[in-house]
Formats: sequence, C-alpha cells, structure tokens
Amino acid sequence: MSILYAVLVIGLLALILGFALEFASKKFATEKDEKLVSLEAIMPGANCGGCGYAGCQAYAEAVSKGEAEIGKCAPGGRALALSMASIMGVDTVTTPERMVAFIACRGDVNHTELEAKYDGIFDCRAASLLFNGNKGCKAGCLHYGSCAAVCPERAIYTDEKGNYIVDKEKCTSCGKCVTACPHNIIRLIPYNAEYAVACNNIESGLKVRRVCEVGCIGCRICVNKHPNSGCVMKESLSVVDYSKDTSGLADAATDCPRQIITKL
Repeated sequence: MSILYAVLVIGLLALILGFALEFASKKFATEKDEKLVSLEAIMPGANCGGCGYAGCQAYAEAVSKGEAEIGKCAPGGRALALSMASIMGVDTVTTPERMVAFIACRGDVNHTELEAKYDGIFDCRAASLLFNGNKGCKAGCLHYGSCAAVCPERAIYTDEKGNYIVDKEKCTSCGKCVTACPHNIIRLIPYNAEYAVACNNIESGLKVRRVCEVGCIGCRICVNKHPNSGCVMKESLSVVDYSKDTSGLADAATDCPRQIITKL
C-alpha cells in the first residue's frame, strides 16, 4: 500500500511541475526577432567562418543586432547581401570583391631538391616541425595536404604532378587553408584574376636555382619589360599587385623564363 501511495505522490508532483513549466514557458517567453528569423532563412549554411563569425547563424544574429556589416558572406555573394539589406531596411550596400585561395607553389617532387626522407604523419604542420620540412626550398609546398584536409568545401585537389590546386568555383575564401599552411604559401586573390605568380621564395635567384627548377629567380623581366603587368618585387620574388593595371600580365607570363606566372 505504501508503494502505491508513493507512486501516486510522485505522479501528482510530476503533473504539477509539468503544468508549472508550461505556464512559465508561456509567461516568460520572448519572441524571436522577425528580422533574425528572415536572415537565418536565407543564409547559405556553409558555416565556413569566412565572415569572421562562428557560422551562418552567428553572423545573421550579429547583422540583426547591427553589430556586423552586410556583405561579409563570400558564399552568398552580392545576391545574399542585397537580400539581407532588404530585410534590414538598408538602401545601399557595398559588397567586397570575391576572393579565392591560391597556392603559390608548383615545386613538385620532380622539380625540387629533397634533403631527407620524411616518414611521419601525413601533415604539413607535422613535417615542418623537423628542420622546417624535408625540402631544400623552405618556402614551398610540402605536399602533405594540410590545406585540403581543412577545406570545408573540398575545393583543394592535386593535379597530375601532385601539386595542390584550388578550384576557385568551389572556394568560399574562408581562409582556413591560409591558416593551416606552415609555410604561408596560400594567399587570397581576386576571383576574376587570370594569372598569379606560383612561387613564394623571396631569396636570391642563385639560392632558388639550387633548390627548385621552377621557382622565381628575380630576373625582373615581368616588372621591367611589362610595367603594366601589375608585378612588383618583394625582395627577389615577383608578386602581382591586383590593385594595379594587370593588362600586360599575360605577356609577362609568356616572357617569364621559368613560366611561373600561372594561368588560372
């Protein structure tokens, strides 16, 4: 009899607590911001972090509170920015130029000197811990795929030579590959760029020749002969300044003795 009594008491308490919770949830409920609901509904769901927030929902919430600028979502592009502006009641919106990742190295194992055999974890960061990698060029790609492993869009693949390449149509410019590379060879360039310099070694041409057959030797042909190429020198390395006139970059690519101004 005492067991039955205890069961009844517990059941009654559960029922009372249930009603109390239901009442409290309705009494103290806060309605979700309609703008936030609308913003969340149109987000692409990539959750790449390229906007600087933890994910699409976090970015939408920041925009709804006026804490973030509209136009930071690379996957959504201008179309999303305009839709977000409409929801927020903003008349004009400036969207940044779409950027994509570029891996500035084409020094595959057939073109670069190896100093030692690496037999560790298949990861660039792990390989770089020992003498900054086993390649003679300490500024080039280690070819262990740390960038590809962190890419949320699977936009990085290897070509027939084993070089890591970015599919710019898939890239959302989240920057995770940039952070993952221990040699800092990955940079963000304009989506509409047709050429880029595929080298990251700023050392003299003499030193580059010793360790890589396709590295930039700082000959300056692209800069001196083609002033409208957009190429500028970073120590002994040619890099493209895309804010300049790059109309002559295709001709500079043709004249490059090492053919490292790569067509994208």
